[in-house]
Amino acid sequence: MNLKKYFVRALHRLQKGPGYTYKELLVWYCDNTNTHGPKRIIKEGPKKKFIWFFLTLLFASLVFWQWGILINTYLSYNVTSSLSIGFKTMKFPAVTVCNANPFKYSKVKHLLKELDRLIEAALERILQPTPGNGSENASTPLDLDLWYQIPLVLIDEHDKDNPIILDIFEMNQTTVGNETAVGNETTVGNETMCSHQGSDNCTYRNFTSAVQAVTEWYILQSTSILSKVPLQERMRMGYQAEDMILACLYGAEPCNYKNFTQIYHPDHGNCYIFNWGMDEEALNSSNPGAEFGLKLILDISQQDYIPYLSSAAGARLMLHQQKSFPFLKDQGIYAMAGTETSIGVLVDELERMGYPYSDCTMNGSDVPVKNLYSQYNTSYSIQACLRSCFQNHMVEICGCGHYMFPLPEGVNYCSNEDYPGWAYCYSSLRSSIRHRQICIESCKETCNDTQYKMTISMADWPSEASEDWIFHILSYERDMSTNVTLDRNGIIKLNIYFQEYNYRTISESAATTIVWLLSSLGGQFGFWMGGSVLCLIEFGEIIIDSLWITVINAIGWCKGLKQRRARARYPDAPPTVSELVEAHTNLGFQHEDAGALPRAEALPPEPGTPPPNYDSLRVQPLATLGPNSDAD
Repeated sequence: MNLKKYFVRALHRLQKGPGYTYKELLVWYCDNTNTHGPKRIIKEGPKKKFIWFFLTLLFASLVFWQWGILINTYLSYNVTSSLSIGFKTMKFPAVTVCNANPFKYSKVKHLLKELDRLIEAALERILQPTPGNGSENASTPLDLDLWYQIPLVLIDEHDKDNPIILDIFEMNQTTVGNETAVGNETTVGNETMCSHQGSDNCTYRNFTSAVQAVTEWYILQSTSILSKVPLQERMRMGYQAEDMILACLYGAEPCNYKNFTQIYHPDHGNCYIFNWGMDEEALNSSNPGAEFGLKLILDISQQDYIPYLSSAAGARLMLHQQKSFPFLKDQGIYAMAGTETSIGVLVDELERMGYPYSDCTMNGSDVPVKNLYSQYNTSYSIQACLRSCFQNHMVEICGCGHYMFPLPEGVNYCSNEDYPGWAYCYSSLRSSIRHRQICIESCKETCNDTQYKMTISMADWPSEASEDWIFHILSYERDMSTNVTLDRNGIIKLNIYFQEYNYRTISESAATTIVWLLSSLGGQFGFWMGGSVLCLIEFGEIIIDSLWITVINAIGWCKGLKQRRARARYPDAPPTVSELVEAHTNLGFQHEDAGALPRAEALPPEPGTPPPNYDSLRVQPLATLGPNSDAD
């Protein structure tokens, strides 16, 4: 069957009368559609027809404009937050307690001996800047090689235009000019810290007080020393659970240091976690109130603090979810010695929507940063991601890892002996906004999170009237001694409990859904043009018919193109059968005297064959064609 005839018949079966041209199809659509406006265009007079055409075009444009706004709003994936309050038995949070001082001074003193002598001599020079007034001249010579790896200097800014750098031990005066590699030319305080890399690169960190400068300098130097000490040795030099946790009670059940899980925290040394949920199921709280919470008595042994490393005394604690790593430096709180600290807890549960509504993660598997805290078998958190990202940059740029963060495989901690320029590199990296922004963009918040809101109150403990017998009993229980080995400066009591079982859930939901989008699109279409879904189907039908007509026209055009090419190739039309018959008939009735026909070249006769008699050849006329004619 001819292809064009097939499409025409198919179009006729589909349309049932709209027509076979675009104009006929458009007229038929305007006359039969349920959308208001197009009918008036073909039924009204010339003037009204123009008005209705303009109004239909205007309102159709408004519909498409509103549709664009609605679709763009939907694709923005906005969310709304809702707050709901529930009541249920809740899991008691994991409680991490640490000493503010990471190591016992009596156990690390031999490692920090030269460092302590240097800082004591430097403090004497700062307080008595005149050469010769320091008592260090009569003592054992100082290890100035350790000092000049990361020196402290004084800056005299009496002349703001020409500040003078004063070396603490040499007291050589150097004018700060363009030739000095200085990070900040303008110094705010009278002391700054310089970190060298080689002999030329130097960055000055300015402090407003010598207290800040000395503390920062001592932390950097001790970090370099302690980073070379094995982990087990560092844990041995810290505070042990049996010495630190004197008493424990959870609800009505007694507990002790064996119910705590020990981890090593770079900032605080040995830390102990209650109800971490790693080896056992997390504990539930039976009732709200102080009587059903966790009660602890701790000894921080303040008399054994490192004088230049820990300027604050007390216990550092944090409440967090089970199987999560405690980042006490960011989220921990202090409990003061000689007090009873009561902490009432309220729970907030956060539920964020994932992609495409927010860029949160369920478990960190889609985060491009390798989580270095996974060695603790803890869950993902944005704090772990940010620190892992910083450590990865530190390893990549400085060639070693910082002591305060976990190490990737095959990498060593930074130290002054092995990596002389590490402090300069670390200081530059920590102040780099670009690297910080890279980590912020790479890490993601968790989609589900639990936050503990704390209400803290304190009172002196024990009271003056009861401290004598309390210290006697606690000293005997710990040391089996009748002598009092505890005092108010080292004892802390903690009460941690749920204030109530009401918990708040802050959840996100989609501000625009597909139902909202469809109803809004239909509302706009119905308001401006009185249309519905059926009108859209009609419009789709007319598009299909238009495509069908286009296919038919394309087939006709291709066929016409083929014929035109054939005519161009053969300009003279081939003879028909009747023309051939007439030509042969006229040729048969020609007179013999009309002349001889040209003869064709004959092949030479074979040997022994007589030559043909050309005089006997005559042109015989063709017999008359007909059903009953016979040839002569």
